[in-house]
Formats: sequence, C-alpha cells, structure tokens
Amino acid sequence: MYQAKQKITLDFTRNHSIAELLGDRDKLIKLIEREYDVDVFVLGNDLEIAGKNKNVAKVVKLLNELALQINLGQKLDMQRVSDSIKIMEDKSALKPHEVFDDYIIVNSGKKIKPRTEGQKRYMESMKDNTIIFSIGPAGTGKTYMALAMAVGALIRNEIGRIILVKPVVEAGEKLGFLPGDIYDKVNPYLRPLYDALYEMLDVETFQHYMDIGVIEVVPLAYMRGRTLNDSFIILDEAQNASPEQMKMFLTRLGFGSKIVITGDITQIDLPAERISGLVQVRKILKEIPGIDFVYLTSKDVVRHSLVQKIVDAYKIYEENNKQEVEKKAQ
Repeated sequence: MYQAKQKITLDFTRNHSIAELLGDRDKLIKLIEREYDVDVFVLGNDLEIAGKNKNVAKVVKLLNELALQINLGQKLDMQRVSDSIKIMEDKSALKPHEVFDDYIIVNSGKKIKPRTEGQKRYMESMKDNTIIFSIGPAGTGKTYMALAMAVGALIRNEIGRIILVKPVVEAGEKLGFLPGDIYDKVNPYLRPLYDALYEMLDVETFQHYMDIGVIEVVPLAYMRGRTLNDSFIILDEAQNASPEQMKMFLTRLGFGSKIVITGDITQIDLPAERISGLVQVRKILKEIPGIDFVYLTSKDVVRHSLVQKIVDAYKIYEENNKQEVEKKAQ
C-alpha cells in the first residue's frame, strides 16, 4: 500500500539545542532515523526530516519534546532518547519530560530517575504512602526503585536502617545441604539486591553499612517477633510469601518506618496447593489509607528492548494455552 512522503524543516536557532539534539557524532539523530525509517538532514540550525507522512509527524513531535527537555536542563543520551520514544509510542498520559523531572539522589550525588510513566507513579506513591505494594513483571524496576528510595532516605537521614527481606523457596537443592549459617545459605538469593546497592553506594560503603547493621539482610522467616522503627523495609519476591508470612511481615511496621513489597504474581514458586500472600493481600488491604498498590506492566520494562517483547510473548502464549486447556476440559 502506497504511503505519501513529505519533508518538514524545523528551526532550532532560538533555543541553541541543535548540537545536543544531534549527539556525539550524530548518534542521537541516527538512532531516531533508524527507529522511524526517516532521513534527517542538518541545514545550519535547521533539521529537515524526510520520510513517510506518519513517521515524519512522529519525529517532529519527538524532536520538539527533546528540545524541550534540553531547555529544561534534562541531559540527553541514548537511553533518554530511547525512553522518550517508548513513552511517546505507548501514548502515556505524561510527556517524557514530565516523567523525567523527578529523581532520587543516592551516593556521590548520582541521580536515579524514573524511565516510564509507571515508574514515575511508583516513585510518587513511595513518597506519599507508608506501605506500598509494587506488582509487575521482571525488568520493571520494582526492586531497583525501592532500593533507590531507601538509599536516598538513608542519605537524607530520614531513616536509620535499611532492612532487606526475602522469602526463600527451596528449588532443587535443599538449603540444609548448602554450606554456612542461614545467612550464607540465603546469600545467593539476595545477589540482585546487592548488585543494585553496589551501584548506588559503592562496594566499600555498602560493606561498611552491613558491618555496622545500617543495612540488614533478613530471610522472611526470621522476621517474627521484631518491631522495626525508623527503617525502610523492602520485601522482595513477595509472591513467594504465604498469607501467614505476609501478615506477620506487615505487622513488623514500627514508628517512622516505611515498607515496600515487590512481587510478580505470574512467577509464584510456592507449591500448587499454597496460596500466595501477595495475591490474597490485595483483597484485604486495598481500601486502607496509607497503603497503595502500584501495578507495573510490560510497558514499564526498562531492561533490553527484547525483554519487553519476551514478556509480551509469554503473556500471549499463556493466555492461548489457558484457552486450549479450558477447551479440552469442556
């Protein structure tokens, strides 16, 4: 089917953003050309965009948005341009510059910023509520954003401790056969948390905080009987907590503390006969002020672009498979 083509020229003389729009060795503009199958020509302080009408219109909107980001002091790079394209293609309620205008300062002044509308909503929820449930697929930044918020609160002296909690569901090898004490045994399950904290604090600072108890790592089963004040408490992989464990964990909340619970209800590793506490708790606590449920989707996946496609493909497969099973049952 034939699609009309056009050329549009944009004038960037007044905002002096042409060099930043192009990027080092024109990398940013080349990324836009590949993404939308257009040709962009630099004519002094003008950009001429040529291609199919629909694609040219999208690029014009994108370039005006990127110019606005530059004027707002938001630095462009390959990731920022890719995220801007994704947000605009997903037809998010927020413009990219509105998503990127929030941030958390961690060690050495590094800024952690939301990269999707869902992450922006998640960050705002963590600021406004005491208990936050973040539910969504892998790669949506559920744990990473919670850790950033915790580290930021610690640096600002708003809390005294960060408590990292994770249920341990034995898979294949029994914990009893692994060497060391209980913390050595669960350490492999906690590596993703450590990796993120190394990035936000650096290895030496993280290890120092671990040594003096400012950062504490606790298996969920060992939380019973504690009350945690002035702490930022994160329960990761909460889909593998039983209803009894979930209730026990939530009642550990003390004064001046905040709890973030993250999980993916499509990745439950509990035995088939066991109910996930994360699934059940949504029905019990959804109407209580100060408790918020944030749902992230494949649109919020911020890993490699293939991860979102994998998540979507599995979702389609599982839905189709479920329909086939239902047909056979009938």
